[in-house]
Amino acid sequence: MKNENLIKARRRKGWTQEALARLVACEKSTISNWENGIATPGLSTAFRLSLLLHCDINQLFAGVRAQEARKVRTLEKDVVNGEK
Repeated sequence: MKNENLIKARRRKGWTQEALARLVACEKSTISNWENGIATPGLSTAFRLSLLLHCDINQLFAGVRAQEARKVRTLEKDVVNGEK
């Protein structure tokens, strides 16, 4: 699912994906992946994005936490069951 909040915040600043990528020190494709819901940034990068975009981190990444929590629970279950 697209991260519309991230897209809107970047556009409000008048920045391209490439410009934001330079500020965060990553590739333009990484910004695209975050905006298209393919990947999510790490916590420190998410905080940096919220500062750069003058946007609350919770608003910027609404719904992302639940997705990450499911991944962690799945990994924990695999470890407990000896699958990983």
